[in-house]
Amino acid sequence: MENTLLWLVILIPGWALSDGSETELDFTWHLSRIPQVVSEKTIHLASPTFQADAGVVKATVCGIECQEELPAPSLSQLEESLSYETIFENGTRTLTRVKVQGLVLEPTRNSSVKGAHPRRRRQVYGTDSRFSILDKRFATNFPFNTAVKLSTGCSGTLVSPNHVLTAAHCVHDGKDYVKGSKKLRVGVLKMRNKGGRKKRRGSKRSRREAESAGQSQAHLRESTTQRPGKKSRLGPRVTQGRPSFQWTRVKSTHIPKGWVRGENGGLALDYDYALLELKRAHKQQHMELGVSPTITKLPGGRIHFSGFDNDRDEQLVYRFCSVSEESNDLLYQYCDAEAGSTGSGIYLRLKEPGQKNWKRKIVAVYSGHQWVDVHGVQKDYNVAVRITPLKYAQICLWIHGNAANCAYG
Repeated sequence: MENTLLWLVILIPGWALSDGSETELDFTWHLSRIPQVVSEKTIHLASPTFQADAGVVKATVCGIECQEELPAPSLSQLEESLSYETIFENGTRTLTRVKVQGLVLEPTRNSSVKGAHPRRRRQVYGTDSRFSILDKRFATNFPFNTAVKLSTGCSGTLVSPNHVLTAAHCVHDGKDYVKGSKKLRVGVLKMRNKGGRKKRRGSKRSRREAESAGQSQAHLRESTTQRPGKKSRLGPRVTQGRPSFQWTRVKSTHIPKGWVRGENGGLALDYDYALLELKRAHKQQHMELGVSPTITKLPGGRIHFSGFDNDRDEQLVYRFCSVSEESNDLLYQYCDAEAGSTGSGIYLRLKEPGQKNWKRKIVAVYSGHQWVDVHGVQKDYNVAVRITPLKYAQICLWIHGNAANCAYG
């Protein structure tokens, strides 16, 4: 039954599992001109200490009605938050100041929108609404093969052959870079050949780097059945025909200054995203970026994402759920998700403009579980950072190196 439901969710365009009556509607990606984020000046900073502890950062989140009362940020405030740090594999660090061009500031406050009635966790589909992607036909093919694992314990998504989108807290706690991020690695699921060994490419040094991933280089299994006996520290043994992680070193990491706080500053959850550039490009399909539409433009009001939840023993885990509420920068939802899945790319499947084809795009980054003040009451949500037009322009700049390729999104 679970496999049948998964096939239906993945393969039938626009079909939504909602409260019982929705079928295909005319949901389309609407491309619009994007403001440009242009690099202005880059300065060198002192090397970080890499002493922060990895894990989900509990930020103080301005509640939904709190966001409604905030004034719209000024152009200079936006440029300050969109300026960014870059950390390189040798430990050097730079700060790039940016200018925003083509932005029409609206003198409106932040707004929030209520979505569909939230499906609380562990209610509709038994004790857990997540799907473990155990079948290699799914795990190593689009869209699931765009999900990657970080050596710091998070997830991410391939958004180009050599770029991974993830959460900023996976590499930086707001004050310092996390332990292990100086030698950060990204694991991509690959099929092994008939001899049970992966096809190796690159230098001996690259192979040693991949092998040194240690405990993080556990392998995905096709079934949940465990062999009796003691578990290996390196994860389950890999047998013929099963996917395993191919690890690649990260060349550089970009983080918005809106996330990097000063001594007295608080974390800004709105900027919990980062882009990793890999040393070696992957020859497989990636998922493109898209600007996050409003809840009313989501088929069934639902979002989708896949990651490597810690409680599923290195399995790739897929889930979908409805969005409960949204603000200008955040999505509030109740998707079942455990530690390890943060950093996953949240995606939608909508029609291409003027075509019958449907296309998946990343529209947000899963940040994690947070307590939010709502009308004076603390409520817990799983929160995602929306890719707004400005954030789209910034991430696009990081990927392409210039704003010329980022005019529409």
